Amino acid sequence: MISDRERELQELARRVLPAGGFGNVSYATIIAEGYAGRVRDVSGREYVDYLLGSGPMLIGHAHPEVTEVVREKVAKGTTFFASNEDGIRLAAEIVEAMACAEQVRFASSGSEADMYAMRLARAHTGRDKILKFEGGYHGMSDWGLMSLAPKRMGNFPRPIPDTAGIPASSLEEVLVAPYNDLDTVESLVRRHKDELAAIIVEPFQRLVAPRPGFLEGLRRITRENGILLIFDEVVTGFRFAYGGAQEYYGVVPDICTLGKVIGGGFPLSAIASSREIMAHFDRTAVPEDKFMMQVGTLSGNPIAAAAGLKTLEILKRPGTYERLFANGRKLMEGYADVIARTGIEARVVGDAPMFDIVFTGQDVHDYRSSLGNIDLLRRYGALMREKGILKSESKHYVSVAHTDEDIRFTIDAFAESMAELKRGG
Repeated sequence: MISDRERELQELARRVLPAGGFGNVSYATIIAEGYAGRVRDVSGREYVDYLLGSGPMLIGHAHPEVTEVVREKVAKGTTFFASNEDGIRLAAEIVEAMACAEQVRFASSGSEADMYAMRLARAHTGRDKILKFEGGYHGMSDWGLMSLAPKRMGNFPRPIPDTAGIPASSLEEVLVAPYNDLDTVESLVRRHKDELAAIIVEPFQRLVAPRPGFLEGLRRITRENGILLIFDEVVTGFRFAYGGAQEYYGVVPDICTLGKVIGGGFPLSAIASSREIMAHFDRTAVPEDKFMMQVGTLSGNPIAAAAGLKTLEILKRPGTYERLFANGRKLMEGYADVIARTGIEARVVGDAPMFDIVFTGQDVHDYRSSLGNIDLLRRYGALMREKGILKSESKHYVSVAHTDEDIRFTIDAFAESMAELKRGG
């Protein structure tokens, strides 16, 4: 039941916000509060939350230890545009955790971090082109928003802009390959190695896992051809393992980007690499024409840094990742059992920290095979919201804070939703 307050807010949102929202989720739910693995909207309806703020809330909403440290820090000032102790200590923790990292530079969003990482690769190599993978998301820059969700299937390696407003000239700086296809990557690198600065990849692309040998192959190809390898770990960093996907898969990139988890629910992101590559951020360490300017009003914000540092401390505690993976596996196994019983053509795709359903009977190994039946996907998402499950349109983020009760409730809601889909609801 929608309350008068929610109805009033929705009307106000439609008047003052384009499309009546912030541009994130497509549905009109207005969240009032969250705790652990659940959120509540302004009408008082409670949801088991697998949106998790699009991933940052890995240890759950309003974790009491994070809340306590934030309250303490806020009382001492919220931003300084200068270095702060928690930011420095967070950088040191990232260097300790991430195999590719010797130094860190902070920004405020994953989009910024990915944009700076691609620019950093260009500064270091003196080349302009970036190779990315169809379906890979690397932020909102002109270079990043290419062939994420193309409205038509183009021919590789020509990129397709995902938004209006991207200059035609930007298309000349990006090459696109299918994910998990090393043969195409090798072919493109042979033709363009003198122009390529880097290959950027989500090591676990949205929901699609790398095939055995794929990431290792990218590492080999880039090393052999003097090209940098960028892992976009905005999502996977500190989620798949404390050392990120580079620890989980055992492949170390030249540069990685981080976000979401490292801010503990506050705006914070990072670029991490070797001392040699990161020297481009230091005017005193490189020639003037190799210096790369990077400034942000809130970069390394002390509140975000303190929240992130406490979040990482909690993640390091014994049993934390075991709990996270156990939660995800229970959900995935429960969903798979429901699908088998209903006989709907669908499969559970992903890994324990994040997964979803693809309505297809085919193997899912790249963007095109991951699309499935979009209409069924949307109907299923709407049914799950009606039954008290909040998720993005194509992903479940799993948290350490989800309880056994949350998981049972979710599987029951999924079973009811699939039964309704089976009946044509």
